[in-house]
This record gives sequence, structure tokens and C-alpha cells, in this order.
Amino acid sequence: MSFTLPNLPYDLKALEPHISSETLSFHHGKHHQAYVTNLNNLIKGTNLENSSLEEIIKATANDSEKVGVFNNAAQVWNHTFYWNSMRAGGGGKPSGAIATKIDEDFGGYDAFKDAFKTAAATQFGSGWAWLILEDGKLKITKTSNADTPLAHNQKALLTVDVWEHAYYIDYQNRRPDYLDIFLNSLVNWDFVNENLNS
Repeated sequence: MSFTLPNLPYDLKALEPHISSETLSFHHGKHHQAYVTNLNNLIKGTNLENSSLEEIIKATANDSEKVGVFNNAAQVWNHTFYWNSMRAGGGGKPSGAIATKIDEDFGGYDAFKDAFKTAAATQFGSGWAWLILEDGKLKITKTSNADTPLAHNQKALLTVDVWEHAYYIDYQNRRPDYLDIFLNSLVNWDFVNENLNS
């Protein structure tokens, strides 16, 4: 199976002024595409060639000889998940099942927001912050580089990319400003609810 770059779920300008079309063009069209290209080259002719993305991630997560395959496969998955974690006119307090669950497990939206932003802001270097479901409870976690909840049998509900290429054009070194915008104006709570209910 040959992987292809998935289309963005919105137009390049859809997230402006919060995330510029220039950022999306580079991030999706260059970075995400490079992971897809690298992955296809790495699995060609191997026993992983006809595996799904999820199967590849799980098969290579703890294999020191297949770090390159894991990194590229996980980044293809992580980025696709990230694009869907955002939408125009998003952010703010959620509604539906996720709102109830956030109240139950964090004691309210404000506590969730503070914890999520702290995790994302304190991820040293490149990586991701996640809202996950594990053992029936919502938790916030962060991963370095390409690591992903999928490799740890955790169910991802929401992610924010804190690699510098995700925000540097628009926010330079101001990661906390980017995180505020993500939470206040971009989170796709419909997607989070779908993940929670699936």
C-alpha cells in the first residue's frame, strides 16, 4: 500500500487570522508531505508494505531497528489528527459528551484548559500535547518528537502540535500565545466528541 498526503479538512485560508495560509502551506504541503514520502520509501519491499498506518505504528513502536519507519508513520498519523483537531470558528468551551466528561474528570473547563496549556507549553523541544482517554478517564499527556498515544494503547481525543514549524511563522517563539489561540479559537470539539463516542 502506498500512502498519500491526506487533504486538509478545510481551505488553506480557513484558519486565518489565527494560523496563516503560509503556515498551513509549509506545514501540510512540505512537512507532512515529507513524512508521507519518507514512509513510502522506507516500507517499500518490506513486510510492512501492505500494512495500515496504525499497524505500522504499533509494529515499530518498540523496535530500535525501525525507528525511522516509526517516526515517519507516527508523524503522518499525528499530523492528520492535528488538522482534524482544528476548525474555523472553533475553540472555547465544549458542549456535548466531552463537556460532561471534562467536568467529571478535571472539575471544569478552566481546569482542563490550564492543564492542557501547561502540558503543551512545558513540552521541551518538539512534540505534542494530547487529551486522551485511558481506563475510562480523560487525561492530558505530552509526547516528544513523533511519539503518539497510539503507541501506548491510549485513545487520542485532541492534539496540539508544538513543533516550532506549527507556529513559528505566525507566532515566532511565543508558544503560549499560539496555545491560547488554539484553545480559544481553533479546537474542533465536534471531532473530540466523535473520538470520545467512537
